[in-house]
Amino acid sequence: MREDPTISLLYIDDEENNLVGFKATFRRYFQVYTALSAEEGKKILEQHDIPILITDQRMPGMLGTELLADAVKQYPNQMRILLTGYADIESLADAVNRGQIFHYVQKPWDEEYLRKVIEYAFEIYLAKKNNLDEKEMLLTANQQLEFMLRQKLLS
Repeated sequence: MREDPTISLLYIDDEENNLVGFKATFRRYFQVYTALSAEEGKKILEQHDIPILITDQRMPGMLGTELLADAVKQYPNQMRILLTGYADIESLADAVNRGQIFHYVQKPWDEEYLRKVIEYAFEIYLAKKNNLDEKEMLLTANQQLEFMLRQKLLS
């Protein structure tokens, strides 16, 4: 059983009972932020480094897929999960295509399954982050080598 409060996630759902149940279930494993609306969720995303975003689909004001599509633009490396009780194919296709979701989970969720999905999402997030960091280091090293080569050719 993994207990790693360094994994931060945000769950957005317009049903407060779902948020309370989610937080009670997962707070011992993860740093859980919750929001009752997409707008409230966006404020939390601006204030905290959130590697995993979980959202319901049907919410007043903004659909979950719209929120996920916005998140792709602002937080491209973030892992996105759609957690919903509605399984219409258009919403799912929209979540995959526009929101670039990592996983789709049907409500009511199975605690063990969802916890494993979150942990796996975080592992992929870290791998992507490490790849980007290594790429940046290689680019810097390459630039330094090119500079030294130019200096050698000029002398």
